[in-house]
Amino acid sequence: MNKPALLLVNLGTPDSPSYFHVFKYLREFLMDGRVIDVPAFFRFILVTLIICPLRSYSSGKIYKQLWDLSGGESPLLKNTRELALKVDAAQDRFNVFYAMRYQTPSIKNTLKLIQATNPSDLVVMPLFPHYASATSGSVYQEVTKQLSKSWVIPNFNFIAQYYDHPAFIQAWIEAAKKHNLDDYDKILFSYHGLPKSQVNKVYSDMQCDGKNCEHEINENNHYCYKATVYETSKLIAEGLNIPRDKYEVSFQSRLTNNWLEPFSDDVLKSYPGQGIKKVLVFSPAFTADCLETIIEIGHEYKELFEAAGGQKLDYVESLNFSDSWVQAIIEIVNSKAR
Repeated sequence: MNKPALLLVNLGTPDSPSYFHVFKYLREFLMDGRVIDVPAFFRFILVTLIICPLRSYSSGKIYKQLWDLSGGESPLLKNTRELALKVDAAQDRFNVFYAMRYQTPSIKNTLKLIQATNPSDLVVMPLFPHYASATSGSVYQEVTKQLSKSWVIPNFNFIAQYYDHPAFIQAWIEAAKKHNLDDYDKILFSYHGLPKSQVNKVYSDMQCDGKNCEHEINENNHYCYKATVYETSKLIAEGLNIPRDKYEVSFQSRLTNNWLEPFSDDVLKSYPGQGIKKVLVFSPAFTADCLETIIEIGHEYKELFEAAGGQKLDYVESLNFSDSWVQAIIEIVNSKAR
């Protein structure tokens, strides 16, 4: 019997930092109804006529800076490609493929490559540890849309989240060993933000507030992004013996003030006034280094922290294609895809 296929999916990146490619990437990304959840007509006007024309040039300059720091190519693409190669070489159960939800290599084209191998089964693992409709939900929608066009649809497993899997937590503990935690006054777990309205939609009463998401996972909130990122932070902190009063959870990359709080930039600016001068930042929502870690945390947040009186801000590199992350993926897939 032919081997099953494992498809690893990351978010995506422009094909180059050019205006055209950044525009194309932003348009595909932001036209996704799970990313901007407003009626399609208004989304088209907002994205195609306002956001993309205004942001593609400035975003292109940031992507150019990112690529220059990363050897002339997208670090997200490079890290995902190398990860897939290492996972493929490290086990014999699956043929391993990778795709991007937006742009290249597309889910559509990668599924064609997979179907050419006539796999016995297909396992899809988004490289997003915490479920959100805008990430893992969107990957599921696109994969099933493309599979539905095929005459033969293989047995299909989808790994929606793995925020608390011991191997995932251990991979972050290993990544942190490059740093002496005693050198820092505070540990900040900074996660990509989401609109509060999207988080609220997880619940039947459309309300996240009051669900105790900062303190526990329960039968109501186990697919709530806010609850799962707090749980990941707690598990990593426990594994590293970080006391609760030494770490904090925050959210970055907001577009409006109606996103999850507290905001990472505001938290960092407040620290020096509290006597917190040395900070180490984890960002466990990003399993591969990208614009949000290298530029936003490593440059922009470092500058604003130092401008506020901070002395030292470092960040823990993402898992990328580390041996511990490769092993974690194998364990996660073997435990969740029977």
